[in-house]
Amino acid sequence: MNPIISARELAELLAVGERTPRLLDVRWQSSGPSCRPEYAAGHLPGAVYLDLEDELTGPKGPQGSGCRHPLPDPAAFGAAMRRAGVSADADVIVYDGGQNWAAARTWWLLRWTGHRSVRVLDGGLAAWTAAGGELTDEVPEVAEGDFVPAPGAVPLLDADGAAALARRGVLLDARAAERYRGEVEPLDPVAGHIPGALSAPTTENVDADGVFRPAAELAGRFSALGAVPGAEVGVYCGSGVSGAHEVLALAVAGVPAALYAGSWSEWTADPSRPVATGAQPG
Repeated sequence: MNPIISARELAELLAVGERTPRLLDVRWQSSGPSCRPEYAAGHLPGAVYLDLEDELTGPKGPQGSGCRHPLPDPAAFGAAMRRAGVSADADVIVYDGGQNWAAARTWWLLRWTGHRSVRVLDGGLAAWTAAGGELTDEVPEVAEGDFVPAPGAVPLLDADGAAALARRGVLLDARAAERYRGEVEPLDPVAGHIPGALSAPTTENVDADGVFRPAAELAGRFSALGAVPGAEVGVYCGSGVSGAHEVLALAVAGVPAALYAGSWSEWTADPSRPVATGAQPG
């Protein structure tokens, strides 16, 4: 299954109405307030809102090992999904405002916990409205779903695993290139990158409208970095959100990849971990 769906394809799917997917609105602003008011003002018909910070992220602090967006407790995540009407045998389509970082994070969480049919609306709400899609302020009443998470369905890296993968395989850093080089660091205590990692900003996977580049173009981009089918590939970012977007882009290109969910925020929380700077992997 293609992990993304276009606005046109989604409109056609909803028009048929035979197997209506569960729509999840996960609009999110980094370091900003909840987007629940934006959801209330207008969303795709039938969509249920989930807050990335409150429902798709675990406790911060010592329990999160320094990560800014630690993984949620599987039981709590499952409860949130069931409240949103997610069932194991029902299709799920996730969207956000258009950047698709939060949508990709939700896609990855559902895939990691064993859901087999989840896709991201390519270009998000912006693409939907640009294609003439309607919005509503009606909050749907949904029956509770039956999805029970079973973590481990897709690969997850910890800090040691990411370090090892950087030595033996391909570890991609999805952050902006200047953060990779260590020239700036707006969020975490140390600037630079994991030694051996390659710079691969996730912003280069999409066009100016936030729509993914064609699969062949993505495959060419990742191939130039050594990320090809059969290679051992991993991704990290600042806190595991934009990295999920890169894992999604790799999936579009046909390249399975593991996510280091703790990412740079977790890596730099331990001062004993090595840091490289500059344009080279180090």
